[in-house]
Amino acid sequence: MIAVMPAGIPPKLERTPLGHRMAAAREKAGLTQTELGQKLGISQRVVANWDRKPVALGAEELAALADALRITADYLLGRPGAKQPAPKGPPGMLRVAFEKAHKLPPRHEQNQIVKFVEACVSQYASKAS
Repeated sequence: MIAVMPAGIPPKLERTPLGHRMAAAREKAGLTQTELGQKLGISQRVVANWDRKPVALGAEELAALADALRITADYLLGRPGAKQPAPKGPPGMLRVAFEKAHKLPPRHEQNQIVKFVEACVSQYASKAS
């Protein structure tokens, strides 16, 4: 059996408590550090630093991070009783694909994708019944 090595350079630092919660939420959302950085308008390196180094995020950064990961700031802060909400929308790769389609300009191109997906779902539903 061949062992698969994880991608990237092995980290030299253990994750901070914030880093553990952030990484868990990022992975649950199906995002890489690079993709999360793109959503936030920051580099992958900054996301990696937030994962591994003690950082003092400002209120706006914390709110943007929570929004990008679709979780609460309370969860990121590790407040007792704060639960990580279930992701909204379809799971995994499908959700990521819809988020990418959502960013496409102009609006009529997004509508074409919606019509195509709805037609595929209708066709599949009629075959299943």
